[in-house]
Amino acid sequence: MAISWIKSSKDNKSFKVFKKLGMDVYEIDDLEKTDEKIRELVEQKYNTIVLSNEVASFSEDIIRKYGKAENINIIIAPSHNKTDYT
Repeated sequence: MAISWIKSSKDNKSFKVFKKLGMDVYEIDDLEKTDEKIRELVEQKYNTIVLSNEVASFSEDIIRKYGKAENINIIIAPSHNKTDYT
């Protein structure tokens, strides 16, 4: 099982532990190219792709194309940003 993580290059919080452990964390400068990066990782035989919530919002293919694929797991990680409602 090959796992990768995708986050914005401006996101300094998401997936830090995985990156420090030497795992495949990819940073995207242009979030409009999220679908392109997902396709690239699928072609490279990654079957589990974890996206930060911010990156996931820029993908049109997540639900439409990979939502029903049995061999590809797309996971959207919750945001670490907390809003103070007080």
